[in-house]
Amino acid sequence: MPNSPVTIRRALLSVSDKTGLVDLATALNAAGVELLSTGGTAKAIRDAGLPVRDVSEITDFPEMMDGRVKTLHPMVHGGLLALRDNAEHVAAMKEHGIDGIDLLVVNLYPFEATVAAGGSYEDCIENIDIGGPAMIRAASKNHGFVVTVVDVEDYQGLLDEIKANDGDTTLAFRQKMAQIAYARTAAYDAAVSTWMAAAIGEEQPRRKAIAGAHVQTLRYGENPHQSASFYSDGSARSGVSTAIQLQGKELSYNNINDTDAAYELVAEFDPAGGPACAIIKHANPCGVARGATLAGAYKAAFDCDRTSAFGGIIALNQTLDAATAEQIVEIFTEVVIAPSISDEAKSIFANKKNLRLLETGGLPDIHTGGQVWKQVSGGYLIQDRDNGFISLDDLKVVTKRAPTAAELRDMLFAWKVAKHVKSNAIIYVKDQATVGVGAGQMSRVDSTRIAARKSIDMAEAMGLAEPLTKGSVVASDAFFPFSDGLLTAAEAGATAVIQPGGSMRDDEVIKAADEAGLAMVYTGMRHFRH
Repeated sequence: MPNSPVTIRRALLSVSDKTGLVDLATALNAAGVELLSTGGTAKAIRDAGLPVRDVSEITDFPEMMDGRVKTLHPMVHGGLLALRDNAEHVAAMKEHGIDGIDLLVVNLYPFEATVAAGGSYEDCIENIDIGGPAMIRAASKNHGFVVTVVDVEDYQGLLDEIKANDGDTTLAFRQKMAQIAYARTAAYDAAVSTWMAAAIGEEQPRRKAIAGAHVQTLRYGENPHQSASFYSDGSARSGVSTAIQLQGKELSYNNINDTDAAYELVAEFDPAGGPACAIIKHANPCGVARGATLAGAYKAAFDCDRTSAFGGIIALNQTLDAATAEQIVEIFTEVVIAPSISDEAKSIFANKKNLRLLETGGLPDIHTGGQVWKQVSGGYLIQDRDNGFISLDDLKVVTKRAPTAAELRDMLFAWKVAKHVKSNAIIYVKDQATVGVGAGQMSRVDSTRIAARKSIDMAEAMGLAEPLTKGSVVASDAFFPFSDGLLTAAEAGATAVIQPGGSMRDDEVIKAADEAGLAMVYTGMRHFRH
């Protein structure tokens, strides 16, 4: 690979996104670079009063087939691929009248945007770029002699490189641009293959591709010795990746992970049904509640586990107002995220310089599809997002006593929370607020006991004589394999149980519930979260 500088004498510009095009073309023209172009790009350059040659002039072929064929020609690809230090290549160029192309500037047809806008199958197909990726790959392969630029954000860097090197480019710069270019075509192909698999109903394609755009280099990962970055998948799903950070320190790896967990949880509660708040610590909820006001929802969530809420993540499903902000700033909080935030609330948070305040513009659509990827040694596990929902009509009463209307309301609330708690998950709820959460234990009965113990501790801290779980309902993310967990919940004061059912000992568990006077319903659906 030659390490010598390359002077840019001839450039081919063919872009879908015309942002910055005229400024770039003007600078290249001023540097004495001959400009070649195609279609709309050539027109934009020409309309700016700059000299430009149409690619059809050098190929001696017109653009045809609605622009599908214009750059797929030896006069173009020979100029991009020829090794300038190879005598045979140079001789072939001379024999066939091929001039070298030293700079390729291409951005691709807006395929991803067409898909995101709900384009028809035919529209999406027509927005699959062919000539662009072919040129990008050719020029990038030959980065020893050719510069490839695919992102508008790199235009200024290209001009700075040329200026700093008196019209030349260094190998290091060309290598960097080639890597960016190959990543772009890889992401483009991933988008096309993913869309097509969905379009034709191919649920298990032979190969899966994933791509992301760099958003942020993080200080470190879960621990200081781990490097980390944040990438966006380009989807329009509201959340951390689409949020605007209004203030506070830079988000960390753990902040992003926990904030995503908090926001996905609070989105379970439709704002039309009233305010809701979720407080997260280490990706598990330590308090979730609805309230008559947002401030009331926050207080009820906070009162579930005040100790764990310290240094936590707070997610809200409605506009964050001043009254709620006043309560939040009373303790140390890492991140607050909401769809919108009032000016008065922003002023209150401004006094907490380190608190990270995020405004998203909307809630995640929890009913949409999508997949979740998890890396394992040597591969990936891929599954659909957990979009399982139940309603009152889905519940099956299995005990002698049927639950009351209030118990049913709290059961459905608890079930929504259970989806977002690490297994084994036990959630006690009273008056649409969690009063005890047991998460991530190896034994379900241990989760039941831990959640109950936390409710006792909170009651003592609040000066109450009885545990918060007295008169609550309890949700279990999977079936009770034995009656011990259920009886532990009854001892804690729970009066009703919601669980999937399906254990070999269901009869034993139902009998124990009847003997304890509990009402119990089955969902027929579990919510493991590992």
